[in-house]
Amino acid sequence: MSATHTITPQNDTLHGHFSRDLAPILTIQSGDTVRYQTLDADWIGTWHGTLDNPPATRKALGGSFRPRVSPQDDGHALCGPIAVEGAKPGMMLAIHINRIVPGQWGWTQPWTSVPPEQKDDLPVILWALDAETMIGRNHLGHTVTLRPFMGVMGMPPAEAGIHRTTMPRATGGNIDCKELVAGSTLYLPIAVEGGLFSLGDGHAAQGDGESGGTAIECPMSLVDVTFELVENPLLPTAYAKTPQGWLTFGFDEDLQTAYDDAQAAMQTLVAARYDVEPKIALALMGSVVDMRITQTVNIVRGVHAVLPHGALR
Repeated sequence: MSATHTITPQNDTLHGHFSRDLAPILTIQSGDTVRYQTLDADWIGTWHGTLDNPPATRKALGGSFRPRVSPQDDGHALCGPIAVEGAKPGMMLAIHINRIVPGQWGWTQPWTSVPPEQKDDLPVILWALDAETMIGRNHLGHTVTLRPFMGVMGMPPAEAGIHRTTMPRATGGNIDCKELVAGSTLYLPIAVEGGLFSLGDGHAAQGDGESGGTAIECPMSLVDVTFELVENPLLPTAYAKTPQGWLTFGFDEDLQTAYDDAQAAMQTLVAARYDVEPKIALALMGSVVDMRITQTVNIVRGVHAVLPHGALR
């Protein structure tokens, strides 16, 4: 019988890296649900200001939720990791995203092409987020429609050591794909015993490419996720089924290589789902598949291919 668990930001539930050596904070069964509450990516606790008196810089928003230890806490504020009983390398972890509720505030800064040591002093746009109307309003008077998702969902690679949260990799991580909203299922390859899944980096809204360097970075009041082990997945690489369609991913420092990997994975998916030869699948893709830049700001760039539901019948 499946169970439901709750994880909130605490000293013993937060970390800022991926590693096969991290002890799980929780072990669950396939089919269990976990309800998370998360911090924003930059470890900021509750912000008590208002849009009428916005901070001049990100640093002025407030200090870290707790003292951070370098290098273990240098990355995004992640909750986890959780182990799934029976998870083994070679299997796939299905992450069913049931519900996402953003917190009450968020921030955006123009990070693109800015050295890390200068980012704290950049101007900040502060947002008030309404989870009922799904509208965000900033201190300059602009409004946007919210479409919340988690920027980081992933597991450590098999290699030992501390792995940064900045980059996406084969086992997930900082994917930053705006399509992974509630109602989506993300499939990630498992590289270590138990999987050791973590998430964080809430985004209230983001455009493809994350061109400014940040999305609307925000805490999440609720991220409701059900986990399932999959022994015979459609693909050996990361892919997803969203309310809009099927997605395949490519991750590489070279954007063309990321594109080629996402395209090749989609070619395999189309060939399998429609029982056609790979060359026929590629020909069909030219009519119905969109190739989108996921992000170009995380050192390792991302591309996702999208096959909309019903586009190929």
